Amino acid sequence: MKPLLLPLSAGFGLGVALRHAAYKRGWLRTRRLARPVISVGNLTAGGTGKTPLVVCVANILLRRGWNPGILTRGYRRRSKKDLLLVAPGAGRRADALEIGDEPALLARTLPLIPLAICADRFRGGQAAEKQFQVGAHILDDGFQHLALARDVDLLALDATQSISDHNLIPAGRQREPLSSLRRAQIVVLTRTDSVDPKPLQELVAKVHPAANVFRSRTALVGWSDALSGEVVSTEGIPDTRIAAFCGIGNPRAFFADLRRWGFNLVAEDAFPDHHVYTDEEIQRLAASARENGAAALLTTQKDAVKFCQDWRAPLPILACQIEARIIDAEDFERTLLSYLERAQ
Repeated sequence: MKPLLLPLSAGFGLGVALRHAAYKRGWLRTRRLARPVISVGNLTAGGTGKTPLVVCVANILLRRGWNPGILTRGYRRRSKKDLLLVAPGAGRRADALEIGDEPALLARTLPLIPLAICADRFRGGQAAEKQFQVGAHILDDGFQHLALARDVDLLALDATQSISDHNLIPAGRQREPLSSLRRAQIVVLTRTDSVDPKPLQELVAKVHPAANVFRSRTALVGWSDALSGEVVSTEGIPDTRIAAFCGIGNPRAFFADLRRWGFNLVAEDAFPDHHVYTDEEIQRLAASARENGAAALLTTQKDAVKFCQDWRAPLPILACQIEARIIDAEDFERTLLSYLERAQ
């Protein structure tokens, strides 16, 4: 938090309140798609573990026969096309630079689920319903996208990060005041295996007593070669010296997870969120890692989708495959599906 910026944060908060009022009173238009919409979002500017939750929700809907699709903006994508549709298909490899790193990660992780990438998510949803007969939409990073009606708002809150009305942009990373919690039907506290989530859970209960609150933890489920994407064995890796790097919203959480999983980190390099790497940067990271006696470089899947397969490095570069695992998973699934069933 930057105290000198608090007056600007107050102005930002006023702007947020006026925008919400404009939608509530109908001065700005909210449109509804034919099929139900689940929004998965957060209060802060990234770094809460939202994307693994999108994957978790998508797998639930896929398993339950809802034929889900994902609506996303494609932040910082290079493609100038207003609307991009990514058809389902086993083994598909979307270009992260063209469609954005998070859509590319979702496309690779969820090959059977179509994506509609468009700033106008209503238009993207209409196209997905027509092209792929989508039965339910997952609105990625949709908590602030009030132009599209949703049937359930799922809000991710990182238990390792404090939230308060003093953390609003630009003094902090928070997009909305705490009162906005009341728009969410489901709140998931993420990274609860790293800290005690009780203080955050008590805060949510105070602000929004009616919320369905769940806890989740981050689980390491495997590794892949960051350049080829192939799944690799990491036998013996945790016992060696490792250099880690990433360009995500909360790099400290990634490094903390690696240490919690037992990795011996000799270097931690953080880049800006959505950073696009060059071959020269990768070579520098690899050379520095070798000088520190590291046996491999470790990064995230979100970073790895932007790597070029033609790059060569003097030591292995691995991407960790993680999952969001909901505690009381059956109750979470029942709660989530109950909102969809009411919307039919």
